[in-house]
Amino acid sequence: MTERRALVVEVDAATQLGLLGFLRARGYQCVAVSSADEAAEALADGSFNFTLVDLSGNGSDAAELMECLKLWGRSSGPIIAVSNRRDDGAAMAPIEVEAMLHKPLSLDELQQAIDKLVRPQAEALGPAPEQLGGRIRREMELWCSPKMLEARQIIREAARVDVTVLVTGETGTGKELVARAIHHFSSRRAGPFVKVNCAAMPRELLESELFGYERGAFTGAHKLKIGKFEAAHRGTIFLDEIGDLHPALQAKLLHVLQDGEFSRIGGKSTLSVDVRVLAATNQDLERAVAEGRFREDLYYRLNVIHVLVPPLRERSSEIPLLASYFVERYAKLYRRDGFSIPVSVVERLTRHRYPGNVRELENLVKRMIVLDDPFLVRIPLPDARTNGGRSPVPPPASLEPALAAQEPSLKEISRRASQAAEREAIAKMLEQTGWNRVRAARALRISYRALLYKIKQAGLDVERSSARSAL
Repeated sequence: MTERRALVVEVDAATQLGLLGFLRARGYQCVAVSSADEAAEALADGSFNFTLVDLSGNGSDAAELMECLKLWGRSSGPIIAVSNRRDDGAAMAPIEVEAMLHKPLSLDELQQAIDKLVRPQAEALGPAPEQLGGRIRREMELWCSPKMLEARQIIREAARVDVTVLVTGETGTGKELVARAIHHFSSRRAGPFVKVNCAAMPRELLESELFGYERGAFTGAHKLKIGKFEAAHRGTIFLDEIGDLHPALQAKLLHVLQDGEFSRIGGKSTLSVDVRVLAATNQDLERAVAEGRFREDLYYRLNVIHVLVPPLRERSSEIPLLASYFVERYAKLYRRDGFSIPVSVVERLTRHRYPGNVRELENLVKRMIVLDDPFLVRIPLPDARTNGGRSPVPPPASLEPALAAQEPSLKEISRRASQAAEREAIAKMLEQTGWNRVRAARALRISYRALLYKIKQAGLDVERSSARSAL
């Protein structure tokens, strides 16, 4: 069965929920967004069978939104626009829509538009390969060590039963791949897979991210926000780094696991969701329970089925297979056709201890390909026969390092100058485009996501907010 995906751009929360329910009932995995920025991020993550856009609810953002869809072209698929204003034609100037519907929206007309645009497209292209599913299967085929064969069997069995699963292992071992595999082989595979990193944000933000909030719930809550649990309805939510979850949120999560119900922040009504919970951690949760840092009842709720992903050093027989797989994958991506790793270097890779596990090996192969260094001449790799495979012990401290630490190196001076020049160029382009980040990314010839990262890194967003506050 080929995965079908739809992008829904809708500001009104109630309308968004109605459209999501309509499309999910017809087998579509939906991504819902409410702005041009969010649409660009969704399109950067993958392509869609079609995009449904409500222009009437986007106001002055409609033109930027349509320009964003034009920029991403193929990824958006056919565009079905909804409008209740005559002047929405100006917003559509940058792009032609394949279907135009008017409010009040008829679901029958929407279904007819989908049938007309999506089905002929699918028939013309033939059955498309499930790229993510294919990648999951391919990587699981590389698991040949006894411990990983056992993990693969547990994954298959866990996928058949709709219970919570706890995935443990060191950082970089592939815990997210295990979670995605369980979802992929389960009956929920047509539903959404929603990942949340519990360690990436403070408690207050994480609570609103998980459960959403009502309009007016707190200062800055100008509109209703749907949380990750609602977005994962009839699918799977993956709670990564669950060991870092705040105690107050542990209690709320336990309630969701027990009853399938929760309330948004500032909400008075109770919402019910049908969500499978998968969790992962690199911590010893039994020790955290003993020390009072993690709720015992929540631990047993999560640990119905346990999948332990061993570190790469305990399954070294897989290293040559993984290295070959990463070469095949990234040599094509980085246009280094014909790149290969000599047998002698593969032996060195196999002896390495990999404190960063599979992620470290993957990044190492990437560097080898990008730098065209198959013999590891420019890339340091300690030999496992010396110092247990770890980095060499540094020499005793001397006067030269102490003096060097007082003044920045030439490399550091160059880096700072480069960052300053880059910041100035980005700030200038944002000013020229009136802070239209889609146009700015295109003019700077970088991806939209890369621009957002650089804006945040340079503090330009904070600077702009401060300037607005001053006005």
